[in-house]
Amino acid sequence: MNWNYPQSINDLDLQGERGQLASDSWQHQVVVATKASVIMLLLCGGLYTGGVTMLGQWLFPHQATGSLIQVNGKTLGSELVGQAFVSDHYFHGRPSAAGYDPMATGGSNLASDNPELRERVAADSTVIQRREGVQAVDIPVDMLAASGAGLDPHISPQAAYLQVPRIARERQWDEAKVKAVISAHIEAPQWGMLGQPRVNVLKLNLALDAMSASSQ
Repeated sequence: MNWNYPQSINDLDLQGERGQLASDSWQHQVVVATKASVIMLLLCGGLYTGGVTMLGQWLFPHQATGSLIQVNGKTLGSELVGQAFVSDHYFHGRPSAAGYDPMATGGSNLASDNPELRERVAADSTVIQRREGVQAVDIPVDMLAASGAGLDPHISPQAAYLQVPRIARERQWDEAKVKAVISAHIEAPQWGMLGQPRVNVLKLNLALDAMSASSQ
């Protein structure tokens, strides 16, 4: 029976050296891993992120700061986030399950056959019919359906034209004047193929106010 006893003092020294080498190797691996982690943290979390941020601010300063819209030094909103306009003097946007809150984005997650969703759509339809003086079949679907994030700042040109009589009446303008504002703010699909023609509601309402101010 072989119990693998050391045969000499040299064997004992060899086993000790092997143990020391194993210990040194483990410590070396820990040091190398720690250095690699620190270097990657600095490169990916610091230099790369900072470099990309500065490059974005240099190339796209407007977009990098949130596409904010400012008038006379006052920030009125973002081109990317819808707002709740309730005055009859303004165009109204799409409904929002998130209340247009950028910190609480999301849809209602209700299925199309959910009774709660159907009740909400029916109620909104009734309000729009009464406010705009139209029939339910004339209401574009985007005026009744919230977007997935609840922050869509756009409506379709059809939804904007639907509101022309009310805005013209409230502002005492010719309808042709309001329609001209809409036509000037219709955005084409991105790169000519992504999405549908649309109108930014905030920009549209700011244009109305600018025209009202210039005529005073």
